[in-house]
Parts: sequence; structure tokens; C-alpha cells
Amino acid sequence: MKPHVSTLKALVLLIALALLPLPRQAMAQQPAIDTLAEEAIIVDMTTGTVLLEKNADQRMPTSSMSKIMTIYMLFEALDDGRISLDDTLPVSEKAWRMGGSKMFVEVGTQVRVEDLIRGIVVQSGNDASVVVAEGLAGSEEEFARRMTEKAHELGLLNSNFVNATGWPHPDHYSTARDLALLAQHLITDFPDYYHYFAELEFTYNDIRQGNRNPLLYRDLGADGLKTGHTEAAGYGLTASAVRDGRRLILVVNGLPTMSDRVEESARLMDWAFREFDTFELFAADETIETAQTWMGTPATVPMVSAHDVAVTLRHASREELRVTARVEEPIAAPIQEGQPIGTLEIAVGEETVREIPLLAGEPVERQGFFGRVWTGAKSIVLGQFAGEDSGEAEADSEAAIAQ
Repeated sequence: MKPHVSTLKALVLLIALALLPLPRQAMAQQPAIDTLAEEAIIVDMTTGTVLLEKNADQRMPTSSMSKIMTIYMLFEALDDGRISLDDTLPVSEKAWRMGGSKMFVEVGTQVRVEDLIRGIVVQSGNDASVVVAEGLAGSEEEFARRMTEKAHELGLLNSNFVNATGWPHPDHYSTARDLALLAQHLITDFPDYYHYFAELEFTYNDIRQGNRNPLLYRDLGADGLKTGHTEAAGYGLTASAVRDGRRLILVVNGLPTMSDRVEESARLMDWAFREFDTFELFAADETIETAQTWMGTPATVPMVSAHDVAVTLRHASREELRVTARVEEPIAAPIQEGQPIGTLEIAVGEETVREIPLLAGEPVERQGFFGRVWTGAKSIVLGQFAGEDSGEAEADSEAAIAQ
């Protein structure tokens, strides 16, 4: 069977995108933006598209951004019912003695879990992080081992944790890409708890402290996540913001000053929202194209995606978008619903940016004996002429898209 390239839907999609109103900014392709950060990444969370990256896979000290993993572990315990927001955890002398940023818990007291969440997320408390680690795992060392194990389960394969705080240690590291992935997991896995990251201040033990995330105080749509700073790491930030339903994740690290962290993170986030957009192409289970079946009832089968299909690209690149459904047809019956039968290729210019499996949208039964005889006879009589017509139509349709 010859590969058949379905082009009708691609042509319709190109026309639809061309009719979208142009943004007011110039449409000329812009060069990739540069950044002062030593490591950086920006990801569109809907499509997973990387909008900017710089040394994104380079191991780096993560300082207090490590606490996103600490909080993930705590949220997981809450979600599993192992602990509740009203439970209390004891403060050890080790936790009380922790230096750096603090929640100012007192040794020998019991602290509510919900207060500890705010003490970590808003106040970046090293003491609160150790309280959580010891409360959930018995010791900070065991908790860190579990952090690393969970991180690897989530796909953070270039990360290792030896403490709950991000306190400097040569074997404690992650990458910008891993932190971006962790942020996406936390937002997706624990929507009921993520709101704590947007709180601007928290008072504990009569000490009021503001959230250290600088983007929360800018009109950028930011609602999380966590800053970090040590002498070795420089100034860093893992942040997320939402505009018009689009969520972006930003990670920067290695910035020389606190002011640079503020201005650079805001500049990069604003650039990413301004220069890129996400286009919804097809809904889950929407018929994208149909394919011919061989000795099947019905004679065609709808091709669908299991998930919504969207693509993120620069405004200036959208007219270069090409969407093509590829399938080897006819497809022999029987065909089960959900069976992979083709591929949807999404390309910008000559570069394929995504390939998505196309599935059978409904089952197709095999024809009965007489139906198979009739189909076979038609194929013998008409096959040669159908093949010639198909090839000509395919060439004409490809030419139309090229124009």
C-alpha cells in the first residue's frame, strides 16, 4: 500500500489562520532575545513549547527554588490524606537553629501545617522546611532522599537533593529545564493548594514578611512560584503567569543582583507573552480527517486525536504553519476505536515542530463474505484507474498548499 498524504484539512487550516486579525506589533521575524541570566528557560504550559532557553540542561545550585520540591512533597502528603492542614508538626532544635531566611518558629513548639506552607512559600523559611522534612520523613536526610526519588519519577532526571532547603552543597543541584517541569507538575497535580504561592504576605510569631517573588507585584499575571539566592547560585526565580488563558513558566538563575532578577524576569515574561501565541487547532476527538478502509463497514474511518491539539509560535511565523495528516490507506478492517492509524504533522516552514498520533474515532467491522467478494472484485476492475486519479489529486492538492 502506498502512503497517502491527506492535504484537504491542512489547506483549510492555513486559510483559517490567515484570516485571524494581525496584532499591532510588527510581523517581522525577530532574533531570539538574550538574557543576563546564566541559565534560563521559558515554557508555554499548554503545548510544552520552549520559547527561550539558555544553558537549560546545565546543572546549577538551585538555592531556595529547591523548596518547590519540598512543597510538592508536602502537597502530595495532603492530597493522599497522610496529613491535614490542621495537623501540627514539632520544631526541633535543628530546625530552630537554621540560618538564612526564616519563618521564626520556636524550638519545642508545634506548628500547623498550613502555617508551615505559608512559611515556606511566602517567607522562604529554611526552618519551616526542616520542620516539614522531619515531620514527614523522620529526618531531613531521609526526606531529601525521597525528594530525589520523587523528582526522578516526575522526569527530573538531572536533579539531586541532599536537603529540604537548597542550602549549598556540591551534590545538591538541578537544571532550569527540570525546575520548569517541576513547576508544571505542581500546578497541574495540586490545583487546590497552588493558591498559596500568590499570597503577598504572611505574619507568624508577630513577624510580618512579604512574598519574595518580584513578579507578584507587577501587572504580569504572575501567581507563583519561588525565588532563590546563594553566593554560588546568584539570584534566581522560578515563576508562572497567566494571560488570556495562557500559562507560561519561567526559570532564571545566576543573575548578579536582586534588581537584575526583578527587571530581567519581568522583561522576559513580558516578551514571551507579547511575541508568541497559542493557536487551538483541533479539539480532542474532533474528526481531523477520514481514511479509507479495506473490506470495512463503514468504508471510511474518522481520524482523531486523544487530546486537544494546539501549537505555540511567534505571531510572525503563523503563515508558515503547515498541518498534514499522514496515513497508509486503505486500512484493513477490523479497526478498533482508539487504534493508532496515522500521524498529524505540524510544521513551521520546513521544520516539523510536533507529531501527534491519529487514532480511529470509531470501530470498523470487517465486511461479511459477500461484501468482501464484492470489494475484491471492484478493486480488480477499478484499482488501476483509482490509483492514477489518486496520484494526480494528491499532486494538485500539495501544489495548492505550496501556493
